[in-house]
Amino acid sequence: MNTSGIGMTSQRTKLRMIDRLREQGIKDETVLAAMFAVPRHLFVDEALASRAYDDVSLPINFNQTISQPYIVARMIEILRNGRQLGRVLEIGTGCGYQAAVLAQVAAEVYSMERIAPLYERAKKQLREMKLRNITVRYADGCAGLPEAAPFDGIIMAAAAPALLPALREQLQVGGRMVLPVGMQEQFLYLIERDAKGFRETRLEPVKFVPLLMGKV
Repeated sequence: MNTSGIGMTSQRTKLRMIDRLREQGIKDETVLAAMFAVPRHLFVDEALASRAYDDVSLPINFNQTISQPYIVARMIEILRNGRQLGRVLEIGTGCGYQAAVLAQVAAEVYSMERIAPLYERAKKQLREMKLRNITVRYADGCAGLPEAAPFDGIIMAAAAPALLPALREQLQVGGRMVLPVGMQEQFLYLIERDAKGFRETRLEPVKFVPLLMGKV
């Protein structure tokens, strides 16, 4: 497995990505170290490997994309909020890249994917990387994963038309959920749970593929 590479996948290329993330406002050094540790080029088609560390989303087939590095780092930085993460749920495994980054900063990661070929591909890639704190499930993520709840953090890689109460209820007290919400116009939302209930904060505009129901 080529995790360092030469030229387009070199350490220098990854360092440029980290420098750019800092310039874009990512301050959490733990998140930046996680982004550096995960070889993004292994999660995209070989034909796109030369663009793996550019700040762009890239197609991964089945009308899905791997999110741009900035949005992955931004969402995980918000999720962490400077604290140690315990159990985290990811809705939308996709190619497995974000799950691999989460595995660097959380004790346990549960990731759900509804598209069978993406699930199989991600599971294989993550197994080859020996990331033993990730459990990937082939399932519709809209209802979350109640049997593994409560979660310290929940992160969603597809835009829900509205906030999802079922997922919110799976947050433990002190937990955070970060997700894109909206259809034509999408915004990143932060949901925080404390002893008194839930607090919702609308953050910046984003662009994600829509959250769909059912396994395929």
